[in-house]
Amino acid sequence: MAKIKQQQVSPRFRQLCNRFSRTLGGTEHEIEPGPVCFVSRTRRFKASILGRRTNSPLVNYQLFSFESLDRSGRALCLGETACFQNQANRLIRNLQKRGITVTALHNHWLNESPRLMYIHWESIDNPLAFARKTKESIAFLG
Repeated sequence: MAKIKQQQVSPRFRQLCNRFSRTLGGTEHEIEPGPVCFVSRTRRFKASILGRRTNSPLVNYQLFSFESLDRSGRALCLGETACFQNQANRLIRNLQKRGITVTALHNHWLNESPRLMYIHWESIDNPLAFARKTKESIAFLG
C-alpha cells in the first residue's frame, strides 16, 4: 500500500484553523492533506427517521472548512447544516445578506420527523470573516 506524503502545514495555517474552529464553536477540528481545515460542530435536536430516534452525526453535525488559502488571506470556505424545514428560508436569507452563496437546499432522508432540510454554502473570503458571518447566520438554530 502506498503511503500518502503528508504535506507540511505551516504554523500560520494551524493557528488560523484553531481560530476558525473557536469562532464557529467547533466541537472538533482537524487539518486534512491539502491543507484543508475541517471543523465539525454538534447540534442537538429531537428528530426521528422511520419512527426511530436519531442522534447520528449524519443528522446532527454542522460542517465547515476552508482551503486554498491565497497570499491575501482569502480561501475557499464551505459550510453545511441540517435545519427544520420551517427554518430553511430564514437561514438562506441570513447567509445571503452576509454575501455568502447558498449552493444547495435538499433533504437527505425519507419519513423523518420533523422534516429536515440540508443547506450548503460557499464563499471566497478570509476564513475568520467567513466563520463570523456563518456563526451570525446560524445562531438562531440553537
